[in-house]
Amino acid sequence: MSEINVTPFVDVILVLLIIFMVSAPMLTAGVPIDLPETQAKALSADKDPISITIDPAGKIFLQETEVTLDELIPKLKAIATTGYDERIFVRGDKSSNYGAIMQVMGAISGAGYRNIGLVTISTDGG
Repeated sequence: MSEINVTPFVDVILVLLIIFMVSAPMLTAGVPIDLPETQAKALSADKDPISITIDPAGKIFLQETEVTLDELIPKLKAIATTGYDERIFVRGDKSSNYGAIMQVMGAISGAGYRNIGLVTISTDGG
């Protein structure tokens, strides 16, 4: 009677699980910034939103590409697949100028986009 030994298979699966759990958070952030903390809960999403990042020097990044404020809206319109209902996340470093972040949000809102959110880090651990 021959039986399949599943112990090596389980070991390989657990190692792969650990590797993916460690590497997955590193794949999400393209531009390194220090996000502010908040008590708000994370939002559930079925599609990845468009990410706009403002670094401490005030540079604006659309996804991972640096753009100026004047270039932002035309490029945003070019990559928005659902039009003005596209979800847009604004990531601003906590040491960034608040006015620069509000300028970017105002330009996006003024262009007609309605689903704009600010990204923060949750302090409750979840």
